[in-house]
Amino acid sequence: MSIGIASDHGGYSLKSYIQSNLTTMKFIDYGTNTLDSVHYPLIADKLCQAILAGDISRGILICGTGIGISIRANRYQGIRAALAFDEFTAEMAKAHNNANILCLGGRTTSNDTALKLITTWATTRFEGGRHATRVELLDSTTIK
Repeated sequence: MSIGIASDHGGYSLKSYIQSNLTTMKFIDYGTNTLDSVHYPLIADKLCQAILAGDISRGILICGTGIGISIRANRYQGIRAALAFDEFTAEMAKAHNNANILCLGGRTTSNDTALKLITTWATTRFEGGRHATRVELLDSTTIK
C-alpha cells in the first residue's frame, strides 16, 4: 500500500526531496505543494483522516520541527505519530509503538538522515507481544 506524505511550508523542501529520492516507495501527496505559509494542523488532518478512512495505512508528516504536526496528529484516536530524529528512534517507533505516522522536522532533519529514518521505519516490523497491549491502550484510552 502507498505511504501518505504531507507537510506544511516548513517541511515542503524536505518532502519534495523525499519524494524525488525514495523512488522505491509510492507516495500519495496530501499537500502542501508550495512554500506559501499554511497551518500544519490542517495538513495533519488530511493525512490522519486518510489513514482512519483506510485510504492509506501509514504516512509521513513534516513541519519545521516535527513537533507541532505530531501533536496534532496524536489528537486522533488510532493515530500513533512518532517524531524520530535518528535511526534508533525511527526503529523503536515502529517496533514498540507500531507508529502509523513518522514525523520529521524540515528544519531539523537533513535530507540524507530523512531517507535513512523513513527506510528504517518502513522496513521495521512491529514486535507485538507486551507492546501490543500498550498499543491497544494508546488506541482505546481517552483521558479527560
